[in-house]
Amino acid sequence: MKKTILFSMLAACSLAGYADEGMWMLTDLKKQNAAVMQDLGLDISIDKVYCPDSISLKDAVVHFGGGCTGEVISAEGLVLTNHHCGYQYIQQHSAVEHDYLTDGFWAMSREQELPCEGLTITFIDRILDVTDYVQEQLKKDEDPEGLNYLSPSYLSTVAKRFAKKENIKTDDFTVLELKPFYGANKYYLFVKTVYKDIRMVGAPPSSIGKFGADTDNWMWPRHCGDFSIFRIYASKDGKPANFAADNVPLKVKKHLAINMNGIKEGDFTFVMGFPGRNWRYMISDEVEERMQTTNFMRDTVRGVRLRVLGEEMAKDAKTRIQYAAKYASSANYWKNAIGMNEGLVSLKVLDRKKDEQKRLLAFGDETGNESYRQAYESIKQIVAKRHDAVYHQQAIYEALMLGTEFSKIPDTDKLLEALEKNDKKGIKAAITALQEQGKKFFNKDYSTVVDRKVSKQLLALYAQLIPAGQRISIFKVIDGQFAGSTDAFVDACFDRSIFRSSKALAAFLQNPSADKLKKDLMVQYAKSVKEGYKATDEAMKAETNAYNRAHKTWVAGMLALKQKEGKAIYPDANSTLRLTYGKIGSYEPADGKEYLYYTTLKGVMEKEDPENPEFVVSPKLKELYKKKDFGPYAMADGRMPVCFVTATDNTGGNSGSPVFNSKGELIGVGFDRNYEGLTGDIAYNPQLQRAACVDIRYVLFVIDKYAGAKHLIDELTIVR
Repeated sequence: MKKTILFSMLAACSLAGYADEGMWMLTDLKKQNAAVMQDLGLDISIDKVYCPDSISLKDAVVHFGGGCTGEVISAEGLVLTNHHCGYQYIQQHSAVEHDYLTDGFWAMSREQELPCEGLTITFIDRILDVTDYVQEQLKKDEDPEGLNYLSPSYLSTVAKRFAKKENIKTDDFTVLELKPFYGANKYYLFVKTVYKDIRMVGAPPSSIGKFGADTDNWMWPRHCGDFSIFRIYASKDGKPANFAADNVPLKVKKHLAINMNGIKEGDFTFVMGFPGRNWRYMISDEVEERMQTTNFMRDTVRGVRLRVLGEEMAKDAKTRIQYAAKYASSANYWKNAIGMNEGLVSLKVLDRKKDEQKRLLAFGDETGNESYRQAYESIKQIVAKRHDAVYHQQAIYEALMLGTEFSKIPDTDKLLEALEKNDKKGIKAAITALQEQGKKFFNKDYSTVVDRKVSKQLLALYAQLIPAGQRISIFKVIDGQFAGSTDAFVDACFDRSIFRSSKALAAFLQNPSADKLKKDLMVQYAKSVKEGYKATDEAMKAETNAYNRAHKTWVAGMLALKQKEGKAIYPDANSTLRLTYGKIGSYEPADGKEYLYYTTLKGVMEKEDPENPEFVVSPKLKELYKKKDFGPYAMADGRMPVCFVTATDNTGGNSGSPVFNSKGELIGVGFDRNYEGLTGDIAYNPQLQRAACVDIRYVLFVIDKYAGAKHLIDELTIVR
């Protein structure tokens, strides 16, 4: 039986040529993947990749800021990630006087490394399969609504019980995360160490780190040096600590060796990282729902928001810096939604899903298991019933919660309650809290001028998308007091609200009034947005609960079918540490069109457009190119490599992931997928899906020859 399974897996790999679908759990590698990986080219034992009982490559892969991946590249805690992952913190330290976004930043000594407020870097210490323990707890605990099996709060309680039983100590820096996998058919506990003193060390200018920006985003070929460098600091005894001036660089237990020997077509690679979300076990009805709701709203709403932000950012440097990170974040999944919908149609993913469904339903009929068909019919009915609520919820989320920044003004409920009760102690406490919250809201990256202009566009768009009788409650005010004019309403908010400026808020808090709070338009709006979103949640609560139960059964069926067919299994991505592997390879997206697997600095020069800020090339980079001053980082033929693609199964959250060669040495940094691979969140396509990576030689070239930061090169372990 084992030989049959192995043969099937190898055959699947050979058909794909370069790829093997799957975001694999590290705990399953030895049993499921080791033989296939070694057959494809892995030159080290799987225990060097991941071993629960000793140090392995896993111990140099970190969760960067909770949304990206990073890798430790020196014994003193240097962490390499993407430029777009570090972008928020590069912006955090930027101002018109020292514009690190435009000019780049390089700390030439430890003293110059800049603390990054709010940034964390997390190591995964242990991964434990606790399925049996969780199922025991589920059986013995009361669960009147039948939701414990997915409840984060309940699972957190179970994690604490397990830690106590196994004598696992936790504190502010050692934390637990218990998550469901395979539709809650299995559970894993992650024991993590969190470092909170992280400092920015280096970042190339945006003309390198974001070269091509929105035009090239999600595309191949790419020519950007999408990387940045940070350092982990710890207390003098090497323990995680909050920021302190006398903290020291962390002496890490594992850092990666860097290979400078280059890549070639067909080389085996593997990637470790923290992929965010994907939905490989959807039925076709769910795919259509995704296209018509989430993707439609992202495309429609963000397109309008980005246009207005772009216009405002072009007017002056201050606004450009203020909104750089917000614009980049919004643009990323705007283009993703467009590309995914196009790909789902052109690659006939719905047909593939329907074929998959037929196989599982037939399998259920053959084995006499009616639960799979029941789950399938239940999911179909639920998706149809919840469609309007999902559509409306996405409209609220994209247009009003994300789009209009003043929907996030501080909550005034406690102050209002205290004022109505004439509770002087409560009033004083609420005022103090609002003063602190107000400082966070009126931060250096917020502009009332920009928010006013964006909000006018998005409130009007929301009104176009949602019929009058279904809109959130604030539209009664807009219709009654402003004759339905969303522009007039927004102007009134920014002209009259106590949150129109930090000065207006301070003046109000000097002499607060319950009546004024109740009538305040921004306060009414923010409350209406929250209540509207909550109402859509409530409208489909029963469907959500029923869906989760049906989905669990459906996924259990898919697992059983895959096992019968001799296929290895993996769970949907959920921001936990995974491994994926495949080979470096060119690809053909359409008839007569072939994309090579690598790009060079020549392509940067060919794309240069001084009139387009996305394609500006710095004079120093042009000088280095003209002189061919590439140092030891050039290819054998003298050209300077920039990026490459490999057929690994990545998604959002893999940004910054280390790309390893067959010996487990670092050869690149993953930063994107190709446009043809955007359907991969729902269905993987081995012929077309590619991960775009910065060649590590370009990273070293920029650090050394462009930035002159040779001291950082000297810190690294380099294989030549």
